[in-house]
Amino acid sequence: MARCSIPILGLLLLCCLSALTEATYSKYKDPKQPVNARIRDLMKRMTLAEKIGQMVQIEREVATPDVMTKYFIGSVLSGGGSVPAPKASAETWVNLVNGIQKGSLSTRLGIPMIYGIDAVHGHNNVYNATIFPHNVGLGATRDPALVKRIGEATALEVRATGIPYAFAPCIAVCRDPRWGRCYESYSEDHKIVQAMTEIIPGLQGDMPPGFQKGAPYVGGKGKVAACAKHYLGDGGTTKGINENNTVIDWNGLLSIHMPAYLNSILKGVATVMVSYSSWNGKKMHANQDLVTGYLKNKLRFRGFVISDWEGIDRITSPPKANYSYSVQAGVSAGIDMIMVPYNFTEFIDDLTYQVKNNIIPMSRIDDAVKRILRVKFVMGLFENPLADLSLADQLGSKEHRELAREAVRKSLVLLKNGKYANKPLLPLSKKAGKILIAGSHADNLGFQCGGWTITWQGLGGNDLTVGTTILNAVKTTVDPTTQVVYNENPDANFVKSNKFSYAVVVVGEPPYAETFGDSLNLTISEPGLSTINNVCGAVKCVVVVISGRPVVIQPYLAKIDALVAAWLPGTEGQGVADVLFGDYGFTGKLARTWFKSVDQLPMNVGDAHYDPLFPFGFGLTTKPTKNF
Repeated sequence: MARCSIPILGLLLLCCLSALTEATYSKYKDPKQPVNARIRDLMKRMTLAEKIGQMVQIEREVATPDVMTKYFIGSVLSGGGSVPAPKASAETWVNLVNGIQKGSLSTRLGIPMIYGIDAVHGHNNVYNATIFPHNVGLGATRDPALVKRIGEATALEVRATGIPYAFAPCIAVCRDPRWGRCYESYSEDHKIVQAMTEIIPGLQGDMPPGFQKGAPYVGGKGKVAACAKHYLGDGGTTKGINENNTVIDWNGLLSIHMPAYLNSILKGVATVMVSYSSWNGKKMHANQDLVTGYLKNKLRFRGFVISDWEGIDRITSPPKANYSYSVQAGVSAGIDMIMVPYNFTEFIDDLTYQVKNNIIPMSRIDDAVKRILRVKFVMGLFENPLADLSLADQLGSKEHRELAREAVRKSLVLLKNGKYANKPLLPLSKKAGKILIAGSHADNLGFQCGGWTITWQGLGGNDLTVGTTILNAVKTTVDPTTQVVYNENPDANFVKSNKFSYAVVVVGEPPYAETFGDSLNLTISEPGLSTINNVCGAVKCVVVVISGRPVVIQPYLAKIDALVAAWLPGTEGQGVADVLFGDYGFTGKLARTWFKSVDQLPMNVGDAHYDPLFPFGFGLTTKPTKNF
């Protein structure tokens, strides 16, 4: 008996070790396992509270490590202008994100959270980031390869701050420039918007051959999860009123507003954000037919669907009038992740109650969580949940600024060049006795960048971030012997008495975002028009318009010698001077119709009543010149 006790002890020890190994091995933590096997393994371990937590996205301001741990929160975001500190460095951002992430990793299952941010024209919330032209300008380039490179650069800058998820691109088809988000749209033509979905493989990486269609794809630590938004019909609302009602038949919805979503899904877009707007009176955040029936079932989208900021609250009018109904309607429609972003305990309590009382089936929760986990697994978040500073030098890098400068050059549209066709004003001479630079937007980096820059609504002035104003670009471009005089709003006598060779007048719209940009008159902000009158009435002038859309210009056109649409060019104003002075030629073409009067709106290419000031596709060209 005593002799056989040693082998028995050994066998028992072996069994214990084997059991211990099995206990510590979790299939979901094994990157060698197929994604679907990892999802199944993790989900069977999750409690209802852990599942619902994954569906919650909260604002950075309320995302303490304790909150992440206690409520199993799946995602955090920075809203527009939500930063860890003014002019925060990449290191400060990384420390913020990692601090929150450590709360998530300390939970029982250690499911990492995903941090999202609006990076809609570069990493626009972050000081010293490269700010690219807004989409309205990129549409005028007609250059999908350029837009893909912008996606690649943006991904690196977003990752430089420790963030793996960007709420971009906006693939709205803006059908009415009175809409305050029209500058976030590439074009009124869905074909251009479709072409520009090339930004998605820029942000996420190119899908490998044979990758499952409809599945999300994010290719490693230098890439980010993208978000096609806002589904569906956000750019088609009546009179361009933000978050309003898009009145259009089914065929119109499919042929104008849907096509770019199909392109995005085929390119592996990880997430889709739902629109605040309604389609024929039905709120998109409550539209089960379009979110589940069409996007998920018909188009076979396999990533996750996210709400907009307080999007479910706005299902009712007024918002949050019946929150438990909003929770039920939004989740039942097929929204997987809810951008709450503050009252998360109320959301969690309501959804938990509805699941426990069979108001929302468990299958709907499981569908949502499966999709969220799929994106997290595919992008390697479980293997690399914490960021480091290895990409910090990418933020605002020289290479990215040169790319933005190229994008500015290609986005400029020349609408008029000389009062007579045989006497063009552009390109301007670098060597002139004395030149005037005027206008509210000539030396204003904030106006140049527009909304969604550093803050949600954007800022005026030159202290918001690092960049080059158009005035400074002109000064570095002209010959050293050329005297550059800057006067923001000169009177006519000043202009006449100074004997300028020519003037550059830079005017336009102030920064705005979303509803604050809705406009029924679309005028250049004062004193812009008086500056045009005072300057162009006295000297040869080129007017550069900084705006998020076409604006009223016809009444002043006869006075103007040359007219350039520069859209919202971003931080690299040198790109404007590059083309004005002939180092490069004008190549941009209107991706939006330029109206004569707002009374014509909405007016899009192909309409029966089409009578524009400058038609869709218009754009004069110039050739690069040697210095003269």
